[in-house]
Amino acid sequence: MNQRWFHRRGDLARPGWQSVVDAQTPGWAHTGIRIAELTATDALDLPAGVESIVVPLAGAFTVAHTRDGHTTETRLAGRASVFAGPTDVLYVSVAETARLSGVGRVAIATSPTDVDKPTVHIPAASIPVELRGAGRSSRQVHNFGTPDALDAARLIVCEVITPAENWSSYPPHKHDEHLPGHESRLEEIYYFETAPVGGSDAAADGAFGMFSTYSSPAGEIDINAMVRTGDIALVPYGYHGPAVAAPGYDLYYLNVMAGPDPERAWLISDDPAHAWVRDTWTGQSFDDRLPYTDDEKGSS
Repeated sequence: MNQRWFHRRGDLARPGWQSVVDAQTPGWAHTGIRIAELTATDALDLPAGVESIVVPLAGAFTVAHTRDGHTTETRLAGRASVFAGPTDVLYVSVAETARLSGVGRVAIATSPTDVDKPTVHIPAASIPVELRGAGRSSRQVHNFGTPDALDAARLIVCEVITPAENWSSYPPHKHDEHLPGHESRLEEIYYFETAPVGGSDAAADGAFGMFSTYSSPAGEIDINAMVRTGDIALVPYGYHGPAVAAPGYDLYYLNVMAGPDPERAWLISDDPAHAWVRDTWTGQSFDDRLPYTDDEKGSS
């Protein structure tokens, strides 16, 4: 079961892509992700028949996107690393074809749809930055692809930075039932990156965090994994969390969500056994290491 839903870096490789999750992935229907590392001579076509969000992880990129024979080039300034604050992103309509070039590491979040929403470039300065939790449950969320920030057809996308020793995706929660106004059905992808804390001389390839899922009435799932840069967890159902940043190492993950419900909404139910933890945050301060806005505060 763990092998079906959790994949190490490179396990899902296809030509040109380090990892690919899409409709060809067994048991998967509503979301997708593609990860690539490009050099100056590389170029990749984005998949057709899906809406996409291009998310620079490290580096800068150009997207040449075409509609009705007219091509527009959008330059993404990007960032030094996922711990260097928000990046600008590009939402690409299902009605456009697109080709990606640049230097660095990039993620493409996707969802199949036939609804034509306009392509839009969201600059880093316009991305909502949210601090969630409190104390050792403090984390930083970049909400560039959530319903309040982006007019997409199905996609709900955000990224989360969890400083060393902190917990996120906590309390454990689920979104696998259609309960209007209370819970929505959403597949979810977690793409992870890890790095030694800023100023550390530790080896980057030793950085790690932990991630867990467990079953709900909607289905059986069991992931308890040490996660490193490039790993991917698929959450079709079930309770997920916590995601824990180990001492000495910061944790990042990109969340990609979409589902079959008519409303595009992120509505969750906490595990009743652990929901009380939220009340303990009252009166606690956010971690004073947050927000991470540049390489001086984040990891490299």
